[in-house]
Amino acid sequence: MTRRFDGHIVGLGTTSGTRVVVGIWDRTPHGRFADAMVERADGRRLLLAPDTWVADLVSATYTFDEVRVVPVVVDGWGVTAGPLQVSWTPGTRAPIGWVLRTVPPPLGRLEAWARFCDPIARRIMPGVRTHGSAGNGRTEWYAASDAWRVESARVTWDGDDLGPLAPVDPPVRFGFASAPRTPTLTRVTSFIRD
Repeated sequence: MTRRFDGHIVGLGTTSGTRVVVGIWDRTPHGRFADAMVERADGRRLLLAPDTWVADLVSATYTFDEVRVVPVVVDGWGVTAGPLQVSWTPGTRAPIGWVLRTVPPPLGRLEAWARFCDPIARRIMPGVRTHGSAGNGRTEWYAASDAWRVESARVTWDGDDLGPLAPVDPPVRFGFASAPRTPTLTRVTSFIRD
């Protein structure tokens, strides 16, 4: 069985060392939802999920030290997920965004295309992967169709400001791939095959 998720992913870092990856999913087998993956400066990885379906699927696909089911609310380009509040301002289209827009969507969503693009993505954006093992015998691939630089962001945890926007460095360690080092908002279709 292959599950398809259409939406946006934003990956960003903070000067405190916390890195955040937020998924805002418009079309999925579970309807619309958002979730957040957080890696703290000490390396602790947390999933903040809106319900047990999302928590079970994502934690079976990626690796976390803690999973919390919390209310997750999307407000424009911002998400509140339990103790996490993150908002960001998309900036100009990233150079890779211009390239992604030239790929016909039917081609861009093929697993074979994701396999072909994987070594290229790894070379031009270290840490980024487009195809790989998603754990528990699953395969995952990403079909990115546009990307924008993140111009600014505000991230708080339990009300404490985590500092200004910074690169996603070191790379996050939730699964087989990291977000781009440069804070980026990506329009993406993600496929997970059992």
